[in-house]
Amino acid sequence: MRYILPAVAKQLFTDIKETYEENAQIPDDLLIALRFVFGSCALQALDLVDQCAVTCVSSPSGRKAFQVVGGSGRLYTCFISCHYCPCPAFTYSVLRRNEGLLCKHILAAYLCQAMGVIQQETVSDQQMSTLLCGTAALDT
Repeated sequence: MRYILPAVAKQLFTDIKETYEENAQIPDDLLIALRFVFGSCALQALDLVDQCAVTCVSSPSGRKAFQVVGGSGRLYTCFISCHYCPCPAFTYSVLRRNEGLLCKHILAAYLCQAMGVIQQETVSDQQMSTLLCGTAALDT
């Protein structure tokens, strides 16, 4: 079964998208809601958005992954379709302790999509297969 974000989180992303399209900023009430729903990683995710640290990588076959440069400079390949990130915070806080819905990397990918500020990169199906197998990061 596919993992689905709670309705409140989905609505929050919809509200951010609509408001950002109109005003090119996220109002304080939505920032407070973001912090309430996602906890301490919300501010860190917004910082990643500001740094343009998220790239959507897609292939002709329709596969999609998100590469996020973390605060330490390490590149994480995230899959929002199944809400997975290989970072230690995701493993510990989300999977083991069940303390949050997402890590800052996945949240940053969602926010970039909602705000329409995500960088796009198209790769071959062969490159995407390499990326999905985790054997190497893409050389861009």
